[in-house]
Amino acid sequence: MRAIVYSEYGTPDVLRVEEVAKPIPKDDEVLIRVRAVESTKADCELRSFRFPVKWFWLPLRIAMGIKRPKRQILGSYFSGVVNACGKDVSRFKPGDSVFGCAQMRLGAYGEYLSLPSNYTIAPMPSNASFEEAAAVLLGGLNALHFMRKAKIRPNERVLINGAGGSIGIFGAQIAKSMGAEVIAVDSGIKEEMLRGIGIDHFIDYTKEDFSESGQTYDVIFDMVARSSYSKCMTSLKPQGRYLTANPRVSTMFRSYLTSVFTKRSATFAFAGEKEEELLAVKEMIEEGKIRPVVDRIFPIEQAAEAHRLVETEQRLGSIVISFGE
Repeated sequence: MRAIVYSEYGTPDVLRVEEVAKPIPKDDEVLIRVRAVESTKADCELRSFRFPVKWFWLPLRIAMGIKRPKRQILGSYFSGVVNACGKDVSRFKPGDSVFGCAQMRLGAYGEYLSLPSNYTIAPMPSNASFEEAAAVLLGGLNALHFMRKAKIRPNERVLINGAGGSIGIFGAQIAKSMGAEVIAVDSGIKEEMLRGIGIDHFIDYTKEDFSESGQTYDVIFDMVARSSYSKCMTSLKPQGRYLTANPRVSTMFRSYLTSVFTKRSATFAFAGEKEEELLAVKEMIEEGKIRPVVDRIFPIEQAAEAHRLVETEQRLGSIVISFGE
């Protein structure tokens, strides 16, 4: 089978397409013919081994390969068709269209992917293409996790810092579906796209610091790793909720103190990406409450170009790599 592989850490140019052995599913595994995979910031960070948050660098480097990557096929968020099932698998059958998460097992940058059937895999939304289904997983699962943690009530003011990224786009839509007034913060090039998914207000961070406006919010969902914790607290109402998906060690410590010693709450609990959450996201897509936003679709031969676009942060939605039919 063909796969996008890399044998050393570095720039997008280390990615190349090669013929590799097709995986053989074990008794409890499903073999999936991958049709599309999202090219994510995490893929780029693993490829280069450069992360905006540093505290997990050493343990992850030991796990992933000190001198060179142990797992040479990236990719976690995929859609495809079940090709074969191990003898102990009853959840799926060949021909099922599915989408799901390969977790840290990775491997979705290959034409075929074998995963345990108890992984977070579900039937695709009936109204989504393979490319759209792949584009919903990272953002949808993580956004749903945090928006549930926020316990948003109708008419509350929710600010999303970094709203134009994969998670922020779905955070905005889910918050709107919960009845919130949504304020999106990102660069100006993303305003039109974000207004298209229903946000109420937009702040261009290159022109204005949201923390200096005097406005306060019931919920702040912070996707920016290097944002100022103190400024976010200044913009939070006395009983507001702060959530971050990219916490530094200092942010974790300060979040704990905030939750213990004030009426505010601060959360950095990472998403579990559970099957129940995936089924909830699927239902929301089918009901029209949320929709994936795909900026560009690249063939596997242009994986390096896909990574470059993700790294520029100039994308207007998800970047998807397609394996075709």
